Amino acid sequence: MTKGAQAIGIANISIDGTVLDTWFPAPELIDGTGLRSGTVRLGAQELSKQMLSLVTLDEDRMVEQVAVRTTIADLSAGPVSAHDVYLRLHLLSHRLVTPLSINMDPAARHLANVVWTNKGPSTSDNFEFVRTSLRSRGLIHVYGIDHLPRMVDYALPDGVRIAEAERVRLGAYLAPGTTVLREGFVSYNAGSLGPSRIEGRLSSGVTIGAGCNVGLSATLMAERGADGTRIPLTIGENCDFGVSSGLIGISIGDNCRIGANIIIERDSPIHDADRGQVITGAELEGRSNWSVRTEAGHAEPVLRCR
Repeated sequence: MTKGAQAIGIANISIDGTVLDTWFPAPELIDGTGLRSGTVRLGAQELSKQMLSLVTLDEDRMVEQVAVRTTIADLSAGPVSAHDVYLRLHLLSHRLVTPLSINMDPAARHLANVVWTNKGPSTSDNFEFVRTSLRSRGLIHVYGIDHLPRMVDYALPDGVRIAEAERVRLGAYLAPGTTVLREGFVSYNAGSLGPSRIEGRLSSGVTIGAGCNVGLSATLMAERGADGTRIPLTIGENCDFGVSSGLIGISIGDNCRIGANIIIERDSPIHDADRGQVITGAELEGRSNWSVRTEAGHAEPVLRCR
């Protein structure tokens, strides 16, 4: 069995043919054996009345809303179109697949830079003209200009708290019991695998286990490989990251703690209290049950086993 996916959705397509987004309300995993990946437009006879009512031409935005069916035969193969990328992002935010379990490379290369507004997505090239047209429909709120939209505008997983919608991108995976506080941020193909508290930043390619606490302004960042894609970074369970702390390019195990204002990279010097010598951050790779914090009398942060 080859793990694939399929869904019917509504796509916003600009006057020049650019796919601005695709919303898939009910994505599903399928056996993709023998299927061909791709997207086809659907006729009225293939749609429910609710979906058919969304097929329209928005003259103010100069955008056509069309119904599509997207099929991905093999989720281990890379995306082939913007529709394909959006289906993968929906699978993640609907918690049908976990981060790093499907191929998301090179996702961003298929996506346009979009002006995200309360009246729908628009192209950035002619937005001032579009803004004038849209003013007849009320005040225009621009949420951002980016490749990816807010998750909550497309998927709303149960059992989570999100203080600021703009801080969680479509394609984030938030396990039940997770709280993303006002200063927290979760990118796509990243997130929590169990109940967690996030008040810092998770870059794409980062997952944290149950019971983790990512403190205010803390940063967990996966490094980029030579091809520009993120190298996966995983954090085990019950790990704690103090205010303005950080971990860059190092995966760790369970029950670890980094104190406030300490950033650990692979070449960062750390005093190992048990061995009485200075090591580098790379030696923490995969290890569990330790803490690193500042201590009087040591120029470097101090590592102690717990």
